[in-house]
Parts: sequence; C-alpha cells; structure tokens
Amino acid sequence: MWIFLLILSSTLDYCNGRMIEHFAGRWQAKAFVACSLLVNFGLLGTFKYSGFLVENINALLGTAMPVPSFMLPIGISFYTFQTTSYIIDVYRGDTKAQKNPLYYFMYLSLYSQLVAGPVVRYADIAREINHRTTSMTDLAEGITRFMIGLAKKVVIANVAGSFAGKYMDGDISSLTVSAAWFGAVMFTLQIYYDFSGYSDMAIGLGRMFGFHFRENFNYPYIACSATEFWRRWHISLSSFFRDYVYIPLGGNRKHQYFNLLVVWFCTGLWHGASWNFILWGLYYGLFICLEKLFLGKTLEKLPRICRHIYLLLITVIGWVIFYFVDMGRLGQYLKAMFGIGIDKLWDSHIQITIMNNIFWFLLAILFCMPVVAKLKRFISQRLSSINISALLFCQSFMNVILLLVCTAMLVGQSYNPFLYFRF
Repeated sequence: MWIFLLILSSTLDYCNGRMIEHFAGRWQAKAFVACSLLVNFGLLGTFKYSGFLVENINALLGTAMPVPSFMLPIGISFYTFQTTSYIIDVYRGDTKAQKNPLYYFMYLSLYSQLVAGPVVRYADIAREINHRTTSMTDLAEGITRFMIGLAKKVVIANVAGSFAGKYMDGDISSLTVSAAWFGAVMFTLQIYYDFSGYSDMAIGLGRMFGFHFRENFNYPYIACSATEFWRRWHISLSSFFRDYVYIPLGGNRKHQYFNLLVVWFCTGLWHGASWNFILWGLYYGLFICLEKLFLGKTLEKLPRICRHIYLLLITVIGWVIFYFVDMGRLGQYLKAMFGIGIDKLWDSHIQITIMNNIFWFLLAILFCMPVVAKLKRFISQRLSSINISALLFCQSFMNVILLLVCTAMLVGQSYNPFLYFRF
C-alpha cells in the first residue's frame, strides 16, 4: 500500500526538478522547491511524528485528542532525504534535472539502499544512472562487500543484540554495575555492526549493478572526539545535515553554536519520534559545542589513549540514551551503570559469559578497527605479484565460508532484529 507514497514523491519531484531547472533564477523555481519540501516533509511528519506531537500536546494541555497511529512506511526517512537533496541540488545548479522519469524512479527506489540507507545523493550517481557499466571486477568486489556486511549483521550484530537485550530489557533493579555496562557495550557493538553491515550490503549490491555509492562508515570507534566520531559514523546522514541545514543556517560564520544545536536536534528527531532520540541528538550536540569552545584543545594535549577512552565513554552512554524510549527506564539504567542505588559492582555471570565467548568478543572488538582493510591490502600486494588468480580464489573461498557460516547461524537462531524499522 505504502508504495504509492514513494510513487507520489517520485512523480512530484521529477516534475518539480524539471520546473526548477526551467525557471532557474526566477521566483517560480523557489515556489517549486517550497512545494517539494512541504509535500515530502508533510508526509514524513504525518506518518512519523503526528502521534508523538498529539501525545505531547495532550500531556501539556491536558486535552484528550485522539492520537493518530500509522504503520511507518519502510524507507520514508531515507527517500525523503534523497529526493530533498535532489531538488535542492537542482535548484542550486549542482546537478542537472533528470529528464527520463523512469531513471528518476529508479534512483529513488533503488532497493539495495531504500530500506536501510545510506542516503545516496542523486549528484553522486547521476552519471551512472544515465551511463552505467558493469564489469567482473565490480561484480566480484560487490559480492565480497555484501558478504562482509552480511557477516557483520549475522555473526556479530545479532549475537551482540541478544546479549544486550538480556540485560537492557530485563529487570534493571536486579542489575549489578558490571552487568549494566556489559549490556551497554553489547548494544554499542550491535548498533555499529548492524548499521555498518546494512551499509556494506547496500554498497555491495550497488557495486554489482554498476553503482559506486560513497562510504557510510569509516571505523567510528577509533575516533578520539565526538566531532571525529560523527565524521566517521553514518557519513551520508551527517553530511546531509551539514550541507542542507548547518551551512544554510550560517555554518561557522554566524550563530555557530545555535546552528549546531538545531542540526543535532534534527538529527535526533530524524531517528525516531521520541524524546530519548531528541535527547541523544542534543547530547552529541552539546559535546561537539564544548569541543569547539575549549574541550577540543584540551583533548589535543592528552595522550591518544586518553582521548580514545573519552570518546568511547560518551559513545556508550549515548547509545544507552538512544536505546530506551521509556525515559523512566533510561534513568534507572544510567543509575545502575554508575552504581547509584546498586549494592554489587561485579556479577559472576558476566565473567562466565565473557570467558565462554572470549574469541567472539576479541573478534568483535578487533573488527571495529581497520584490520580487514590493512589485511586485504597486504594480501593483495603479496599475491598480485605472484598470480591474480590466487587472489580471486582466496576472495571467493572467503565468501563461500562467510555464506555458509551466516546461513548456519540464521537457521539456528530466531533472534534477527531489524533496527531500521524504527526509522
């Protein structure tokens, strides 16, 4: 049913793009931009935020208005941003309007990234939409990238998620401090491997069909500040807000800190219609503002390991805020993490769990770092000088092993969450 929303957005903005280009530099072009923004964000607001808005009005004013309840159309947050970037880029003259409506529909409905991102800008793949070529190299690299993403999701994210749920969804009052931190760290691993895994699969599928999407994650957990973290995490989303919200508001030139807080309010709200997401966005906005004010210079004087611990600490706490929609449970969990009202620091079950899964934990932590990329470069340099066929064989063999492992784990476990349903 909701496919008609995607068709509506595609049709509307195909026409708007043509009209904006036709009336370039005149008031009519601005009118068509406004039309696009009003309709697309009106639809997004209706389906994603209307219930949240009415609930808060009822709570604030004591009214009893009926709360709208819609099933969130899958992918609406992503394709709304994609069509918005297209319209604004055409208006700015950064890209030409697409003349073939079928090509534009294809851009907006690319199944590989429609549901889970990344946010692909039309300007980045405009040439490939019109003149796309495929090769065996693209196919091979795409399959490998897809398999890496699938392994991230199945082998690491799902397992980490099952650990996180055990502690974060249970009785918080019975947690020890170590159990609370363990659950938070497991969710920290889950959300990275889940989101980056889906991005890898989307990039891999796109590569198979001749599309070269930009990277969306660049080992964010090796960052040493909140500012650096967001240059590495969900790059397509953070760059969208930078180019289409932060810079038009004035960027670094005027009202910088106000602009930053607006951007991070919007970033939090984009992730979900709940106060915890807004709090999570403003939480990062506050740290980024502090780093620009004075904290960044202070951090530069510290050893890298200290800066890295600082980043990991605020990141883990940030993901706890992100996790709990119920603000009461969020407060309880944060208290448990910092030992407020908790008698026990250590839980023997945590020690047993860690020891029983020690190799999985080490691999999960290791692959947060650019180990695979460096290993791949090393193997390529060694084998390419000997025989390119050996390199392809190793790559194919690895893909088969990953496929077998992922299939076995999917068959053997029922826990396979899809976090993007929230967005």
